[in-house]
Amino acid sequence: MLGKGVVGSGGGTKAPKPSFVSYVRPEEIHTNEKEVTEKEVTLHLLPGEQVLCEASTVLKYVQEDSSQHGVYGRLVCTDFKIAFLGDDESALDNDETQFKNKVIGENDITLHCVDQIYGVFDEKKKTLFGQLKKYPEKLIIHCKDLRVFQFCLRYTKEEEVKRIVSGIIHHTQAPKLLKRLFLFSYATAAQNNTVTDPKNHTVMFDTLKDWCWELERTKGNMKYKAVSVNEGYEVCERLPAYFVVPTPLPEENVQRFQGHGIPIWCWSCHNGSALLKMSALPKEQDDGILQIQKGFLDRIYKTIHRPPYEIVKTEDLSSNFLSLQEIQTAYSKFKQLFLIDNSTEFWDTDIKWFSLLESSSWLDIIRRCLKKAIEITECMEAQNMNVLLLEENASDLCCLISSLVQLMMDPHCRTRIGFQSLIQKEWVMGGHCFLDRCNHLRQNDKEEVPVFLLFLDCVWQLVHQHPPAFEFTETYLTVLSDSLYIPIFSTFFFNSPHQKDTNVHQRQLSLPLTQSKSSPKRGFFREETDHLIKNLLGKRISKLINSSDELQDNFREFYDSWHSKPTDYHGLLLPHIEGPEIKVWAQRYLRWIPEAQILGGGQVATMSKLLEMMEEVQSLQEKIDEKHHSQQEAPQAEAPCLLRNSARLSSLFPFALLQRHSSKPVLPTSGWKALGDEDDLAKQEDEFMDLGDV
Repeated sequence: MLGKGVVGSGGGTKAPKPSFVSYVRPEEIHTNEKEVTEKEVTLHLLPGEQVLCEASTVLKYVQEDSSQHGVYGRLVCTDFKIAFLGDDESALDNDETQFKNKVIGENDITLHCVDQIYGVFDEKKKTLFGQLKKYPEKLIIHCKDLRVFQFCLRYTKEEEVKRIVSGIIHHTQAPKLLKRLFLFSYATAAQNNTVTDPKNHTVMFDTLKDWCWELERTKGNMKYKAVSVNEGYEVCERLPAYFVVPTPLPEENVQRFQGHGIPIWCWSCHNGSALLKMSALPKEQDDGILQIQKGFLDRIYKTIHRPPYEIVKTEDLSSNFLSLQEIQTAYSKFKQLFLIDNSTEFWDTDIKWFSLLESSSWLDIIRRCLKKAIEITECMEAQNMNVLLLEENASDLCCLISSLVQLMMDPHCRTRIGFQSLIQKEWVMGGHCFLDRCNHLRQNDKEEVPVFLLFLDCVWQLVHQHPPAFEFTETYLTVLSDSLYIPIFSTFFFNSPHQKDTNVHQRQLSLPLTQSKSSPKRGFFREETDHLIKNLLGKRISKLINSSDELQDNFREFYDSWHSKPTDYHGLLLPHIEGPEIKVWAQRYLRWIPEAQILGGGQVATMSKLLEMMEEVQSLQEKIDEKHHSQQEAPQAEAPCLLRNSARLSSLFPFALLQRHSSKPVLPTSGWKALGDEDDLAKQEDEFMDLGDV
């Protein structure tokens, strides 16, 4: 590699490309060739990964104001990732390697993690897509994990620029087929290298035995039964092969409308109440079919209402709750707060940051989700009601709310294995369309909605407020959110169990992959409420439940009563949902912004200092005892401390270790108007105040 260098910002007219010597520091010209070879970083390829294109003499900018410092190296695009290979000075040292991601390097971007690509033409930033007539001198990549990469191509050969830019745009932005995902290439190449961890007891819910075990664990086997009517996906490709329904329900009812209109069991409470979900029946215009649907739903209602079943309360999530469009719009605004190109841009938004955060409504959506989950918890825990969640396909908001309710009510779900089993049961087997909602195939941007990320953010609020109640930390959740865009985990790359089983089976038989037949979808921008279910079940059940005002009073009484008592971390767990209590998930959203980190601060650094003090106190106590008893004992070896050097730690540990560059905070003068008089500001020579030496 060519080493580190500094490049000045370009002028109005583009100068001819300089020679090799013009942009390398003089001390680097006489570098021994052997030393240069030793500095080169080799590209690490996963099994089945292939290089598609690359470019040399690329300058990767440091995220530091507009001074445009950077590191020279190679930019490589494979069928799995975009990788920048600089010299080894930018690599992590031995103390840091134990915290790095084992699959994705510091300068690696998986193709599915790319959000937007921008090019800079004559200092103007433009979005890049399709075929380009002119190629940029600077490439900016915004990632879905909120990293921002900037590459200068001014000193790269023209043919290499065309090849690397076109390759990156095509392999990250163009629509693709499911069979072209790297997931299948990796699975084939690494098939014999798979190692099964015997300690991993995550329940996969892909057998009848798994569902029976869950029924027995929650004491729901007295009123509900596991059925295999959809074995081989003969009834419905949307549902899993096995699931649980009320015991009196005839199995032929499941086949009637391909699983629609059937109450499917999610979880049972200790008092006998249960959480159910139901997908809406197809909308029909024919009066005869409507009457058939009405009679069918009437029989279903009688089945779940007669003893020994509790009173049923319906929650129509398609009409009385969030819409997917709201979630999509809110997150689109929210993520822009963290996609920062440089320090100047960060400080320019500092004054209005909280108003921008409020206008995005993302935190308000989190609050609404938690509030809805608490309301359902109150119905089940305090009023001993069954709750039936209604949604068009029961695969988005049903997954979100049912998972949150179980986290609050079932301590098993707050263990690591229990949490993984919960995701497998409610999201994977529940038919959440990860392929569409994450837009892995780039086929429909309108279907891309971060429902699962919203769930993880809600879980983080609980973990942040009640850390002792969980067996996992926020770092686990952050890494889990990153796994959404790493195509070696099949968990998050299919729309249904049927789609996964079909394609995996075909790959194992070495047959050509074909896209599974997808059911016709209705966009979430139109009305999705099934008025038949709403009117039929809603009117009947409304007689059996309290009015909305009474429900609100019950919720407040239940909420206040729980928070007034000492917290039992092995029992019911409720979050605080007042305004200031809903916070930004800093570790995930701020981890790539150096200015937002407190070096040597944070919980991990504080804990490290406490451990050091405890060791020192223990050592002093041993010396006192030794002197008191006049006994000479051999000195004991000091226990190793992984986090001893707390100065290297950060408030956003462990991700802050990846940020090796110092940044000068530069504040615009508008930020100081509230702190001083205008006369004082007028004495400043420059528009900006440099606090680097303060």
